[in-house]
Amino acid sequence: MSAHSHEHEVPESGGRLAVVILLNFIITIAEVIGGIISGSLSLLSDALHNFSDGIAVIIAWIAIRLDARPRSEKHTFGLKRAQVLAAVINAGALVAISVYLFVEAWHRFNDPHPIGGVVMTTVAAIGLVANVLGTWLLHRGSKQNMNLKAAYLHLFSDAISSIGVILGGLAITFWDIYWIDPVLTVLIGLYVLKESLQILGRSLGIFMLATPDGLSLNEVRDAASAVPGVEGIHHLHLWEVAENDIHFEAHIEVVDQPLHETETIRHAIEQTLHDRFEITHVTLQIEPVDGECSTSQLA
Repeated sequence: MSAHSHEHEVPESGGRLAVVILLNFIITIAEVIGGIISGSLSLLSDALHNFSDGIAVIIAWIAIRLDARPRSEKHTFGLKRAQVLAAVINAGALVAISVYLFVEAWHRFNDPHPIGGVVMTTVAAIGLVANVLGTWLLHRGSKQNMNLKAAYLHLFSDAISSIGVILGGLAITFWDIYWIDPVLTVLIGLYVLKESLQILGRSLGIFMLATPDGLSLNEVRDAASAVPGVEGIHHLHLWEVAENDIHFEAHIEVVDQPLHETETIRHAIEQTLHDRFEITHVTLQIEPVDGECSTSQLA
């Protein structure tokens, strides 16, 4: 059968990603130094986030380049799942970081000590500016790309955490509220954990060939069955090869007729599934109603 062909464009330029990577490593160095001087756990946790941001964007960039490579005899689907794999790695790293922050915050609750609020606030403010700029650079691509969304969430969570660290630094500077440092660390960790688990679940679902989120196999079956000339449908499969690359295959029963006369039915099914469900690749095997296979049409 003929498939709906589509090219996967690189959603972000290498220049933007390079700027984001550089920004995050500069912030990391500044916040590590500031965290050691001030004794702030939340600032050090923000530094760890920023370091993971830089690594996340590097992984995202590598995955985008792999995704853009053409198909080959060895990789007949291309390397589309490189971006899904990158999303799994980045989201998994965020989960691990969140757990680490919870443990460190618990230790700080049990063993509080004075924190340099002025240094903490100043360094966090610098980090906030850089994180907002990096978030802005990745925002557009994150809307259509799960891989970049994972990297974007790294940056967005750091921007939020920088605001929290700034507020915490002010509270420590003016009111000596030192317990706010581990509290902020826990809140940042909870937010990051929630977002990363969602991405992790979606990307693992793609690897496990799950029916795409928001699609019902029964609705897809009914839509294909409603096409004039379709007498029955069975052996259905609906899955994603990669994000926004949805595949569907099925055996379609029609009244016994010459093969060329089934083309209208086949094209109608393809168009219906593409228009209603954004299914990009449809593979149909046409069979006469008596069950004898008349032909097999592959994508």
